[in-house]
Amino acid sequence: MLELDGHGLTLDDLQQVVLGQKGARLAPRARERVTATRNLVEQFVAQGRVIYGVTTGFGSFSEVSIPPDLLRKLQRNLLLSHAAGVGDPLPEPAVRAMLLLRANSLAGGHSGVRPEVIDALLALLEHHLHPVIPAQGSLGASGDLAPLAHLALPLIGKGEVWDRGRRVPAAQALAQAGLEPLTLEAKEGLALINGTQLITALGALAILGADRISRTADVAAALTTEALRGTDACFADRFAAVRPHPGHRRAAANLRRLVAGSELIARPGEVRVQDPYSLRCAPQVHGAGKDGLTHVRQVLEVEINAVTDNPLLFPEDGLVVSGGNFHGQPLALTLDYLAMVLAEWSSIAERRIERLLNPQLSGLPAFLVEEGGLNSGFMLAHYTAAALVSENKVLCHPAGVDSIPVSANQEDHVSMGAFAARKANEVLANTERVVAIELLCAAQALEFRGVARAGPAGRAAHAAIRRVVAWREADRLLSPEIEAVAGLVRCGCLLDAVEGVTGRLEA
Repeated sequence: MLELDGHGLTLDDLQQVVLGQKGARLAPRARERVTATRNLVEQFVAQGRVIYGVTTGFGSFSEVSIPPDLLRKLQRNLLLSHAAGVGDPLPEPAVRAMLLLRANSLAGGHSGVRPEVIDALLALLEHHLHPVIPAQGSLGASGDLAPLAHLALPLIGKGEVWDRGRRVPAAQALAQAGLEPLTLEAKEGLALINGTQLITALGALAILGADRISRTADVAAALTTEALRGTDACFADRFAAVRPHPGHRRAAANLRRLVAGSELIARPGEVRVQDPYSLRCAPQVHGAGKDGLTHVRQVLEVEINAVTDNPLLFPEDGLVVSGGNFHGQPLALTLDYLAMVLAEWSSIAERRIERLLNPQLSGLPAFLVEEGGLNSGFMLAHYTAAALVSENKVLCHPAGVDSIPVSANQEDHVSMGAFAARKANEVLANTERVVAIELLCAAQALEFRGVARAGPAGRAAHAAIRRVVAWREADRLLSPEIEAVAGLVRCGCLLDAVEGVTGRLEA
């Protein structure tokens, strides 16, 4: 059971909760701090202090004072009016991550909610009641207002939830689970919907997937290098050391381990004077992406433990501060960068696919199939890879440089970080499939060369692929086989097989 205190959450913790491998509860010391901050809110309300969103309206209505007897209705109306999302519902992993992150942010003890609000969020996680949250509608400033309003609606018995695959009214699901709807007190509705938890949840899932694809792309590049009889001279650490970018050295180290013991790796000049860029520059291209992941991971590790609503309270000093911690710009720019990192891995993988399939470049049968002409082999797998790479290029247009003022120009610069996060996940899914196509083609090419001549890591990768896709003697449906290998990439099963031989590779 994970104890939330607003400070110690890790990306690995988040992944375990998302997968249902670990539960979460509010830590006792955090409960004390949350209670102390709540007492400060109640003190300010009793004093009749003017505090944004507590005793006033929201956005451009911040100059409108709300009388004490309407403060509960103010918070309820906020959720109802701000649940304005549209589009397809977010997938379950994203919703679970949002619930955890929202609870952890409130557990920091600066938001002014009662502990019962945090407990209610965690109860939805525990009972696998996942709010139905439309994916579109957030500007990424004032937080992810619309998505978080949909996240919070079930707490008051409104909206809908997914209950083990069934979409049902929240009130019905709460009753069946023995849970009571909350009546929100002053500040609590605002605390629930001000924050970056949609951007952060999607960003966290993207960086976890990018960690896997970073290592898997190295496996694919190594397998292709063996199949094309490339050299490993350009993977040497002494070569990387004279341009010592950390990611370059990590990628080169991975590639050395992955081709170690292979009889297919050529000496310089044995097969060709120089390998093409897609082989010999793999450490530089993959490595630049690894350095990018380091930065993205650092930003997300800060954000998953950040307090991002407004206003914030500091009970030790009796202070309330209205500011902009909800602004998504740090995440928007970072997740635009992540999309570019992923897109480049797909781009160089597509070039290696071309080299595997083109007989003039590979010395192997055209499109890696016998009786070419009668059979088209992997010809269309390359088309699919090219289409996905082209999509990725368009999806890399930055979201974080855009801004459209809203709320009567009160909120006059926004981050568009939610779109940056959604795009990064789309690019990740495309890249997983492109790398899967490279692995599929490289496994076929390796059989023409002789699998027994491959190194231990290459043989392990080949065996993992052959467990889900057989050798292609003649044409048959390609799409299910691409998706089968993409599944191996996505779940980390292929990596597990290879790292059982090499030890853990570096992202």
